[in-house]
Amino acid sequence: MAVTSSLNSVFTPTKPTHFSGKLSFPSPFTTANFTRRQNRRAHRVVVFATVFTDPKPTVFVAEKLGKAGLELLKTFANVDCAYNLSPEELCTKISLCDALIVRSGTKVTREVFESSGGRLKVVGRAGVGIDNVDMSAATEHGCLVVNAPTANTIAAAEHGIALLTAMARNIAQADASVKAGKWQRSKYVGVSLVGKTLAVMGFGKVGSEVARRAKGLGMHVIAHDPYAPADRARAIGVDLLTFEEAISIADFISLHMPLTPATSRIFNDQAFSQMKKGVRIVNVARGGVIDEEALVRALDSGIVAQAALDVFTEELPPKDSRLVLHENVTVTPHLGASTAEAQEGVAIEVAEAVVGALKGELAATAVNAPMVPAEVLTELAPFLTLSEKLGRLAVQLVGGGNGVQSVKVTYASARDPDDLDTRMLRAMITKGLTGPISSVFINLVNADFTAKQRGLRITEEHILLDGSPENPLELIQVQIANVESKFATAISDSGEIKVEGRVKDGKPHLTKVGSFGVDVSMEGSLILCRQVDQPGMIGSVGNILGEENVNVSFMSVGRITPRKQAVMTIGVDEEPSKEALKMIGEIPEVEEFVFLKL
Repeated sequence: MAVTSSLNSVFTPTKPTHFSGKLSFPSPFTTANFTRRQNRRAHRVVVFATVFTDPKPTVFVAEKLGKAGLELLKTFANVDCAYNLSPEELCTKISLCDALIVRSGTKVTREVFESSGGRLKVVGRAGVGIDNVDMSAATEHGCLVVNAPTANTIAAAEHGIALLTAMARNIAQADASVKAGKWQRSKYVGVSLVGKTLAVMGFGKVGSEVARRAKGLGMHVIAHDPYAPADRARAIGVDLLTFEEAISIADFISLHMPLTPATSRIFNDQAFSQMKKGVRIVNVARGGVIDEEALVRALDSGIVAQAALDVFTEELPPKDSRLVLHENVTVTPHLGASTAEAQEGVAIEVAEAVVGALKGELAATAVNAPMVPAEVLTELAPFLTLSEKLGRLAVQLVGGGNGVQSVKVTYASARDPDDLDTRMLRAMITKGLTGPISSVFINLVNADFTAKQRGLRITEEHILLDGSPENPLELIQVQIANVESKFATAISDSGEIKVEGRVKDGKPHLTKVGSFGVDVSMEGSLILCRQVDQPGMIGSVGNILGEENVNVSFMSVGRITPRKQAVMTIGVDEEPSKEALKMIGEIPEVEEFVFLKL
């Protein structure tokens, strides 16, 4: 059994405002509570959702996108295209947009998210790198960021190999020489690739494809990537080494790492001093990973014999850039993804991700939300719905003035905890817990951030069951400790609010409230009643709802001992009126009840 925790402090359920059942479109939330024994009815809060006046969302495309992607967007949304906007113009326009699509040239800053007024729900990056998007601001504002990480992989890898071979054989310089009327064969003698060592720095999608192609050219390939699985590298015939080991033995170095605070200018004077004299460098990743002044010094000293660069710290580089003008440097204007096939592929991939996110789907290419592999996501899909509903149900049961400090989530499964990825489940529970009581728009992206801001501490416990691991989960249990409940029956024997659920036939079911077993589908609205266990109770409540034309979708009664107490759980398609709820509360045998909107 393993327990982990990541959030701490306190938040107090005050007034609900907005809640989203999906990533983009909020839905109304209503809760009411009645307790007969105290002869009082709790305050009913109705939360109204923000909805679009236009049935179609608006997607703003700030940089050129392939025709196929634009056509896909237009089937779902209003599409507005405007290029080369100033930061001020973008901030002015963004308040009218639900999604924004950019390439690498547009900076999506904190000011952009603040200017959106909460309307911006998705930023799509047509490409891989997301260093031009303020990820912290996006997450705080509940804006999902998606990219297109696969469509341009081959194009970028091919461009890396093209630069590698062009540099080794002085193609660009020789071409310029011939066009200038010269014939300098002896000046442009190159070097062979066969038998040389290539260090691939960053062994992700592009890096691994470069490695495969370099192996085909007869090169010995090594790599450095602190996150790459060793078995994946071995399958290609690549050895993973430390950063220092890789750069010290390489004849060629090809860069494929993202630009992060850890990688910014990682290739500096110190790094170049550790390299073999005459090393050759290719960069089709991000310009900022190289200290460009240090590279010029390394070129002038002969430590670096040649460099081939597709990316730069500043794009477009200054006209007098010593690096660009250096005779031993081959440059291209960020052409890594610039093939006709890749451009269309990127456009389609980012358009599909943006449309899916606006529909409320969990985008497989999201970069600021807990992500799991697509096949795992498919398997967990019904449990994601269950997780959110359990969190939403549990927090509605909290009463009194004590803040929610501690939540415990228990997963019971026949799978080993190491084989059960609960990151997405945790995020959905957090979303359910924080959504109804937050003053900001809550979705999967900023649920953890909002909970942390409010001081919610969540722990997770895994219970290993006997049986077949084919089913990922048997049940999920959510407990809230050290609080009062507006439905006292929800308090377990150990003193916490406890709700438990399972997936049955692909649908989320509530199976336990406090110590009482129930079995109801978690759809629509619920009425939970604690009552004296005697004949006629189902009919009494049913008659009241029938007279109000409220349709009952399901009903379940759970009890511990016959003729003592029981919990009746009723699912209704419509919200009962205040009068109907009052009449239910006045039934003598009903000891307490609560109405919950799921």
